[in-house]
Amino acid sequence: VQVLESGGGLVQAGGSLRLSCTTSGLRFDDYSMGWFRQAPGKEREAISSISRDGDNTYYTDSVKGRFTIARDSAKGTLYLQMNSLKPEDTAIYYCAAHFTTSRQNIYATPAAFEHWGQGTQVTVSS
Repeated sequence: VQVLESGGGLVQAGGSLRLSCTTSGLRFDDYSMGWFRQAPGKEREAISSISRDGDNTYYTDSVKGRFTIARDSAKGTLYLQMNSLKPEDTAIYYCAAHFTTSRQNIYATPAAFEHWGQGTQVTVSS
């Protein structure tokens, strides 16, 4: 199984980035997906997750109204649209997949996710 993030980079405060996550070796539709981030010296935190059917989503408070998670089953790809970026959003962003028989449940605990990407760096300058 491989999970691969892309789309990170350097952006000025107020700017936007869109992260993408592709998977191989698993059936994308069988997995609830999530985005996590880890800043230097901090624990990995869940920032957004989405159910298998895409109808249910979770956002941590700090990104609500700025970030949007979406999944495209036809492309087997997960997205995170990040707008109005702030310097405190600087972190390594990880995509993760959790196998579940529930099409509606969402998950926000890192320990629940079995498959992880290597991460993509997002740096927001002030």
